[in-house]
Amino acid sequence: MPELVSVPTPTKIQSITKVNNFVVKFANVNGSGSASANNMFAKSVFRMGIPMSPHNIFPSNIQGLPTWYEVRISEDGYLGRRDNVDLMIAMNEQTIKEDINTVVPGGYVLYDSSKALANELIREDVNYLPIPLKDICLREFPNPTQRQLFKNIVYVGALAAFLNIDFKILTAMVSDQFRGKEKLILPNIHALELGHQYASDHFKCPLRLHLKRSNKNKGKILMDGNTAVGLGCVYGGATIASWYPITPSTSVVDSFGKYCKRLRIDPGTGKKKYSIIQAEDELAAIGIAIGAGWNGARAFTATSGPGVSLMQEFLGLAYFSEVPVVLFNIQRVGPSTGMPTRTQQGDLLSCAYASHGDTKHILLFPATPKECFEYAADSFDIADRLQTPVIVMSDLELGMNEQICDQLVWDDKRAYDRGKVLTSDQLEEIEDYGRYQDVDADGIPYRTYHGTSANKGSYFTRGSSHDANAAYTEDGNVYAEVMDRLARKFKTALTYLPEPEISDMKKEKLGIVFIGSTDIVIQEVLDELGKKDLSLDTMCIKAFPFHKSVKTFIDNHDLVYVIDQNRDAQLKSLLKLESNINEEKMLSITNYNGVLITAEVIKQAILGSMPNLLKTSEAPA
Repeated sequence: MPELVSVPTPTKIQSITKVNNFVVKFANVNGSGSASANNMFAKSVFRMGIPMSPHNIFPSNIQGLPTWYEVRISEDGYLGRRDNVDLMIAMNEQTIKEDINTVVPGGYVLYDSSKALANELIREDVNYLPIPLKDICLREFPNPTQRQLFKNIVYVGALAAFLNIDFKILTAMVSDQFRGKEKLILPNIHALELGHQYASDHFKCPLRLHLKRSNKNKGKILMDGNTAVGLGCVYGGATIASWYPITPSTSVVDSFGKYCKRLRIDPGTGKKKYSIIQAEDELAAIGIAIGAGWNGARAFTATSGPGVSLMQEFLGLAYFSEVPVVLFNIQRVGPSTGMPTRTQQGDLLSCAYASHGDTKHILLFPATPKECFEYAADSFDIADRLQTPVIVMSDLELGMNEQICDQLVWDDKRAYDRGKVLTSDQLEEIEDYGRYQDVDADGIPYRTYHGTSANKGSYFTRGSSHDANAAYTEDGNVYAEVMDRLARKFKTALTYLPEPEISDMKKEKLGIVFIGSTDIVIQEVLDELGKKDLSLDTMCIKAFPFHKSVKTFIDNHDLVYVIDQNRDAQLKSLLKLESNINEEKMLSITNYNGVLITAEVIKQAILGSMPNLLKTSEAPA
């Protein structure tokens, strides 16, 4: 039997003092009902006007394995992950030792004191907040299921007392969450009150670690990327979604369906003006979407890396036959099954050159939920205009975790860009219509919708070798002409793609290049390096093919750090291959442990590349 001892209280050691700038981490067991309680805590901080970001780290099984939920709170708006923890809610016996060890000296550990802690779990430099959660629930709730679920709500109530959370915010959230299920409201509020009362009676509240109302979230919303993508698909005119379930993309289609039920129901007949089809596998899913695109509908599918692998042949078909389709790739850790509930940016090369032979695909890299919405809507215009697949490259971190972002904006006067689509009258005026003729010398041919004319201009499409008129041929020279035109179209694509976001060109010698979810940590990196009298220019790439300004940015700097959330530096490789950039001007900073790269990792990598700086008194310890 392990030795049981009393634990240090907050009055016995020096406690850290932090206001609106700390990390709270919840360690739970998957399937314990903790997710909604932890989310309630995070949203209560947001409603107090304080910038925050949650990061959910969860297993791929249904229940039983450890799960963590980190909430970064920062008045300064630093919302990337941080490795150490100020307050740990240690609710998982499997991981409690490791969880306690992540707490900073002077930090806090809240745990269920219904069972005493073993001696090996006691740190003399950490404050313990023991609350008998199980005993409280046994006493107050007769239903066994309620006891388990309300234990999580009780610790949220205790946190409200410890951290000075406005209790009215929590009760309002409970009322909102269970609207229409009023019998659940009072028990949940009672559980919150139990935790709040116990903490207030047994500890000095609030702690030195606490919250103070702010107004930093004015005009902001809290949204995850997948929800934003689903809404963007509705506004972008999508009517067909074909998919096969795969983490972490499933919620894209769930979101699309949710918004379609509100926005795509005919008010007169009550009939659906959309279709969502679950296919037998990923290959069938994109095949359905391509078929819908061929018929003139705006269609998409959503998947992750393993699904992209299965879709390769059909992506090549859509590329060569020039059928518009949109694919949302919410990237996760691979290869193979990998870690399906962890994040990575590891599909850049496989998507850029998807299929066999010579193919290049349009890639979009949203960095925020707002951009997920905008790029999702824009992707259908781009696919139609260019008559080609468009792949929107998100990842689990961005897709499944809520972030603070600017409010979504839409111009109701905006019209869909369907590209070069001929009407029946226009067809009659053309003496010699050919599906793949490059009339405008931009690589983009003219198309028709299926059935536009009964006599002329049927929508011929050919995925095998063809000439400009869609006639089958095995003439190598004719094939080469078609491939050259497709390459021209790829260059034309730059006209329609978002340009990179570049910081004010201060003519610094050093720069940072990155994509997607990495964006959330960059400002903290710059501010931390600024304390070392280091300043760097930044470039967030938004699309592939790369805009000419990408090469210009790198050429104008002595060295750029390329942030790659994958092992093999895929972004750096793509830059080298497609922009003819001197590899010696690029230094990779990689991260592939399944969680978002931290500002500290980037900072230390940059400083570690500067031996002269490290020898000075200003070097980090």
